[in-house]
Amino acid sequence: MVHAGIIGASWPRSRHHSSHGAHVDEAWTVKASLEQFADDIGISYSALKNWRWTASRWPQRHRQDGVSHTVHRILASIRDETLRWRKIKEPPEDPRTGQHRWTVDTANREVGRSVDSPFTVSEKIEAVNDLVVDEQVAAKVATTLLHRPEVAFKAMADQTAKQMVNRAQIDHATQAIEQHLEPAAPALRQLQRSMEFIDLIAACAQFTATVERTMAKLAGHDFTDDERDAVRERLQRVRAAADWIEQAIETGNLTLEEGLAALLRGEGGHDGPREP
Repeated sequence: MVHAGIIGASWPRSRHHSSHGAHVDEAWTVKASLEQFADDIGISYSALKNWRWTASRWPQRHRQDGVSHTVHRILASIRDETLRWRKIKEPPEDPRTGQHRWTVDTANREVGRSVDSPFTVSEKIEAVNDLVVDEQVAAKVATTLLHRPEVAFKAMADQTAKQMVNRAQIDHATQAIEQHLEPAAPALRQLQRSMEFIDLIAACAQFTATVERTMAKLAGHDFTDDERDAVRERLQRVRAAADWIEQAIETGNLTLEEGLAALLRGEGGHDGPREP
């Protein structure tokens, strides 16, 4: 194993008397020696400590020729030394080549760490997740991927993904309603946030937002005669409801007379709200 010969497997840690009779902590002299040695061979003290730790985990007779120091260091994290010494003699199959050999990636897989060059589906997913920790980046990546029809179709087969998309749609609709409510803030405060008033404003906002979104989707649509008749019938109800609301806020009369109620239920015609 590279570096093993120059580092050794252990280092003495004891106390002895100096020539002046004082106790000297040999651990300090070891540290000083290591720092000096690191300087002499042109590496950092922390790198030298890592080499030394790795060597301490691999007695000479258990080190494997042809296996890099890095692989020895990765496998050194296996706590059970008997398992560790056995594992290094049983190189796993490298999915890239089909050969049984030790590489940095096969060693990392063995101890459950992330690999440098993802190959399997799960490894690639883990690598992507590491890159999209930032919410803004993740949102842009998700949006781009959902532009691919096959990806969107497969994603919606996942119940959790479907629920999250549905929840997001509801949140967007709620936000749109809140935006419509904002101009009415003074009136809302004056009426002490009456729930009935908020419901009315929300209903108007929801209607206009839905119509705006739906009309955009109908761009280029050729309406049939039956479709025109169906829309006109419902527009009559919408106009009657809007007239009723306007009359109510102008006069304070909230009574829903029978003819209008029948029209809103789709049970007959009505000439509009009556003046009180």
